[in-house]
Amino acid sequence: MTNRFLMLLKTRGALTAAEIAQELGMTKEGARLQLLKFTEEGLIKAENESVGVGRPKQFFSLTAQGNAEFPDTHAELTVKLIDIIRSTLGNAALQTVIDVSEQTGKEKYLKELDPFQELEGRIAKLTEIRSREGYMAEYHKDEEGYLLIENHCPICAAATSCQGFCSSELNVFRFVLGEGVTIVRQDHIVSGDRRCAYRISTQSISA
Repeated sequence: MTNRFLMLLKTRGALTAAEIAQELGMTKEGARLQLLKFTEEGLIKAENESVGVGRPKQFFSLTAQGNAEFPDTHAELTVKLIDIIRSTLGNAALQTVIDVSEQTGKEKYLKELDPFQELEGRIAKLTEIRSREGYMAEYHKDEEGYLLIENHCPICAAATSCQGFCSSELNVFRFVLGEGVTIVRQDHIVSGDRRCAYRISTQSISA
């Protein structure tokens, strides 16, 4: 099981030792000892950052090695298959695979979202599905609407090799949440961000 320190930094991003200690219900000294251990193992890195007036604060975040503790589903095999399709059958064949995957996703998600008529209910169910699939998803409601966050990408290697998969996922989201819903990807793991985040800007959907 992934350590709770790593899980916290994966879902929350960079935090100070005091913030980590508070979140995990332990002393600051205890947290620092664990953070030192993970830093020595190359799983966590520490960086100083100026926050307002006063001395810079030390923030801890995951390294590439730390992120690798969270599985990328069948990464090597998936990338190999993508390369084989692209090199032997061409980009058109690869796009056909993506299109079929997208249609399958639309049908699968829509079946589970159909009982929910209100937008928030559909977002909550979509979040549940994505978490079940390994995306560590969550959503928040704010004055601008909703923010759907995916803290992990279990197909990151495939998405990096062929970003058509990312575009396809966005198409699926737009389809299953209904007409009149605007969805914009604000953060993108493949582009180097810590997470993928989607701004959903309307309060209701068409029946």
